[in-house]
Amino acid sequence: MARRLRPVELDFVESAPLRLVFAAEVSAPPKAVYAALADDVAGWSCWFTGVARSASTQGGAGREVRLTGGTRFTETVLAAEPDAHYAYRVDTTNAPGLRALLEDWRLTPSGDGTRLRWTFAADGPAPFRLLLTLARPGLGRAFRESARALDRRLTRP
Repeated sequence: MARRLRPVELDFVESAPLRLVFAAEVSAPPKAVYAALADDVAGWSCWFTGVARSASTQGGAGREVRLTGGTRFTETVLAAEPDAHYAYRVDTTNAPGLRALLEDWRLTPSGDGTRLRWTFAADGPAPFRLLLTLARPGLGRAFRESARALDRRLTRP
């Protein structure tokens, strides 16, 4: 059953009780990376580890995401700055423990490519935050694998 989470805004990325930040370089330019994040939401399942299905909703103002293990999210897009910034908060989920979640993607030019930074900002009870902290290495590995898969997807001829 889906539960409604606390609605947070962009400033939550700085004030969240738990912040996990990951970064990677991709050879694709920011314009292509941004398009993959914001415009091709359905394509996330082709490159982001663990995403089984994703769809844009409300004319691009929302998203629905299903992970391979069955976790579901409905989300609201909070920032959509072409070639620079894409962020969304989770509004409802069937994942236990979460009180609030915001994911923030920042893109900066890096040579001919893009430096991609993903911040996973969350709130939940202490045991949940501890579990996420322990999961940090796995989330980091999934992010790096996903960044490589995205890069291959965007740079193949």
